[in-house]
Order: sequence, then structure tokens, then C-alpha cells
Amino acid sequence: MPSSSASVVNVVAKSTIFPERKSDLKPLKLSVSDLPMLSCQYIQKGVLLSRPPYSIEHLLCFLKRSLSLTLTHFPALAGRLSTDPDGHIHIVCNDEGVDFIHAKAKHLSVHFLLSPDYVPDCFKEFFPFDRTISYSGHVKPLAAVQVTELNDALFIGCTVNHAVTDGTSFWHFFNTFAEICRGAKRISKAPCFCRNTMFNSPAVLKFPPGGPKVTFSGDAALRERIFHFSREAILKLKLRANDYNQLQTVVDNSAVDQSAVELLGKQCNDGWKPVNYEDNAASKGKITSVLEGGLRNNVSNRTTAISSFQSLCAQLWRSVTRARKLTASKTTTFRMAVNCRHRLEPRLDPFYFGNTIQSIPTVATAGELLSRDLRWCADLLHQNVVAHDDATVRRGIANWEREPSVFPLGNFDGASMTMGSSPRFPMYDNDFGWGRPLAVRSGAANKFDGKISAFPGREGNGSVDLEVVLAAGTMAELENDMEFMQYVSSCRTSV
Repeated sequence: MPSSSASVVNVVAKSTIFPERKSDLKPLKLSVSDLPMLSCQYIQKGVLLSRPPYSIEHLLCFLKRSLSLTLTHFPALAGRLSTDPDGHIHIVCNDEGVDFIHAKAKHLSVHFLLSPDYVPDCFKEFFPFDRTISYSGHVKPLAAVQVTELNDALFIGCTVNHAVTDGTSFWHFFNTFAEICRGAKRISKAPCFCRNTMFNSPAVLKFPPGGPKVTFSGDAALRERIFHFSREAILKLKLRANDYNQLQTVVDNSAVDQSAVELLGKQCNDGWKPVNYEDNAASKGKITSVLEGGLRNNVSNRTTAISSFQSLCAQLWRSVTRARKLTASKTTTFRMAVNCRHRLEPRLDPFYFGNTIQSIPTVATAGELLSRDLRWCADLLHQNVVAHDDATVRRGIANWEREPSVFPLGNFDGASMTMGSSPRFPMYDNDFGWGRPLAVRSGAANKFDGKISAFPGREGNGSVDLEVVLAAGTMAELENDMEFMQYVSSCRTSV
């Protein structure tokens, strides 16, 4: 078994990939959502794939050619950052290209990578630009792809400057790369590089000589684990959070069709519109009047239900707070990054390329979180997310313009958690032509005690994987928290 402290990846070759066609895109000014990310490290996400049915030489030529075509559609990623005399920072689409790295770690297998409880350190070596902050895009490429050969698999890691993309734009690019590899002649979703939005601003973010520094320590001893939650576990959490006590009892003690129950739960968000179950493939089982009545009775006084993801976040917040053994009076914070494309009026193009994220902090004392039930905690998160509308987004922009600053990523008081990424991102759509990914993993970037990233489960259908990063002692306590662990199932991939 390889040592976690020794380098396990051998870089074989490095090259620069240029767009197939020259760009005519004018410089793109960084927005009020882009600029705060200049102190964050590059995004690092990648996919573990089965070994392709052709030679590595053929594969590398194929991937390089496809990446060149992809960059033609995403010219911003082949450019560099530039600061003008007034202090405004732009992406200059000058076709300088991205890095492409070929590496080997032939002693590593799928079983070794996916079977341990904790994420092996070697994943950190599957990505370029380790610990590189986004401000470095002035002199370094804005993106890179690393292809690492393994014993029985392949890992394709993608690294992108965080001041250039948020998670939505990152996966748009990565998915398009895979789509072109599958032979697409025309891409299905063209990016929008419009900068005539509310996020465009004359405000200037000033930096010290040499640029900003990361706002968190990267030297802390941390544990990283993937916790897998099946659709059934997520449903039970949602039922608890929405106080569907009668329905929960029926679900736990009967052979009721889970997909049909979930479909009923989703109707909470639609004002209980009539559903034709015979026409819906998700509801093959017959729903009893007890189930339907239980749901209706419990949500009759609510306009919207607490979502599955909010329910999961609430449980994690409670359990990590308990694991940290905080005093009852200690204020805790749970931050959620939200996509604002659909929150503005009028809405932004869903394929707007750039950052449109804002952070929603929810606060409560440790005593409140642990003395009250899951529903109380989940409702705090829910109300904050629901309230983050057009006016809230605009207010956040105006507040930042008055006092421009970098995003304060980290856990400064030992009582904070930050949720990033999203189980809605199409991560498992990254089929490069020989099958869906076996797993999705990230690099070392932007990780600290309390950083959580949400991925969709490989089986889909509402399952969720949480990549949880915690201090070693806190992780051990969390793993002994039965209120949390009762919902966790094995995430070991069988392929």
C-alpha cells in the first residue's frame, strides 16, 4: 500500500493546448461575484473512469484534440487575467492555452482508491496547480487537465481558476469536454459570455503588492471522508424535517413504494397540484389514502416544504456541532453557496459563464441547535434560502460595492461550516466515450476544518454524497454519532 506522505504520481509529459480557432471575444471584466474569488484556490474536481478500450497514445491524442475543440467554445479559459491602470481586472481571451498533463500511478487500483473510509491523500496529486490562488491567473493558465493512468482505471482531473468560474460554469465546461469526446458535432449548451448584468460594477478591489493570500490555513491536520446517503435515507430526513410523523411511521413499518412517497413529498412545492400516478413512472406502487392524507395534513399550513438537501444539511450541522463539543452559548454558522442566476429578475442566462454565487450564512447557538429538533434547525436554513430573492441578491451586491473584499473562506472561530458544490451538478454526465464515471473526487484546494462539498450519488435518483473535511477528533466523534450515522450507507463503488 502506498504511503500517504510520499509522492505516488509520476508526471510523464506536459504540453499546452490551444483553441482550435482564434478567439474574437473581447476582454471580460471580472464581476462583483468573480473578484472575491481571487483569494480562493483554483477549483479541482475530477472523475475516476474505467480503463478505455484503446491505447493510451490514442487516448491522449483524442483528449488533446477534443480539449482544443472545447476551448474554441470556452475561449475565456484559454486566456489570462490582466489588471488595467484603473485597477479593474479582466479575462483577456488571448488564446495562450491551458496545461495538459499526462501522469502515471500504475500501482494504484480502483479498490485502493475507493475502499478506505477516508479519502486517500493520493487524490491530491491527480490535479495540477496545487494550492495555487486564483490571482495567479495573471501569469499562469486559467485551466489545466491532468490524465493519470492507474492500474485498472484512469483519472481525469480538471483544475480551473475560481475567479473565472463557479461550480455551474465549471461543470458546464467539463461536461462539454466529455460531450465532444463522445463525438458531438455541435455542443448542446453554448456558454453565455454577456457581462451586461447586475454583477458588472465599476467598483475596484484593491490588493497588496503580490496579490492576496488565502484566508485559511492549509497546514491543519484534517480527515476527509465521503458519506453516502441513499434516496431512502434522504427521504426519511426530509420527512423528519417537515414533521411528517404519521407518514414516517407508516414508511418505516410498511412496504410502501418509496418513489411514490417521494413524489408525493415533492408536491409540497407545487401547492399540492393533482398528480396522475398512473401516468408517472416514478409511482408504480399504489399510494394508500393514509399516506396521502398524512402528507396533506402535515403541510397544510406551509407554503413550501423544507427540501431534502436542507434537511440533510441541518442534520450535518447538528451532528458536527455536537462532535465539536462546543459550549451551549457558542455561536455556530452554516454557510451555503447559492446560485443567483435564477434568483435575479430578470433571470440570467442559465449558461452564463462566470461566478454568480453568494454565501448565505445561518447562525444559531450550539445550545439551540442541540436542544431543539431537526425541524427547527432545517427551518432556519430553509427560511434563509427562500428569502434569498432578487432584492437580497441586489442588496448583497450593493453592500460589497461599498466595501469590496475577498471571500473570507475558512473556519475562523472553530464553530463554522461551509457547504459548497451541489448534488444537482451533472457530475456523472462526464462520459468520455467508454462509460460513466466510477466516482467523482476533488483535490486539496480550498479545504479546511468544516468544508463540505455535495455531490450527486453515482446511482442518481436523489442520492447524495457529502465530502466532509474535519479535524481528526471531530471526525471521530461524528462517526460515533448515531443520529447522523443511521442515515449513512456504504459509498464503496462496485463496478
